[in-house]
Amino acid sequence: MKKQMRYSPEVRERAVRLLGEQQGEYASQWAALESIASKIGCSAETLRKWVRQSETDQGIRGGMSTTERERLKQLERENRELKRANEILRKASAYFAQAELDRRPK
Repeated sequence: MKKQMRYSPEVRERAVRLLGEQQGEYASQWAALESIASKIGCSAETLRKWVRQSETDQGIRGGMSTTERERLKQLERENRELKRANEILRKASAYFAQAELDRRPK
């Protein structure tokens, strides 16, 4: 299995811009993707995904933008934390309720 590489946002933006500028010089978009991806050092599929996400962010293509995706991740993380806290509180409440029942009357 290959090691996953992270590319900086600047490299991604440059690659997408380069594809937009040079796409007319190639017979197909895939040929342009393969050529530019080899120059950048990533796979053509990776570059294709960057282009599609850029189009989504610009409103050209439908789907979730990067900011919406980040917001969704944040809300899901917050939801998990709240569920965990509620579970802890529920168990603590049950524990103290049981302790109250086990106490001897005066």
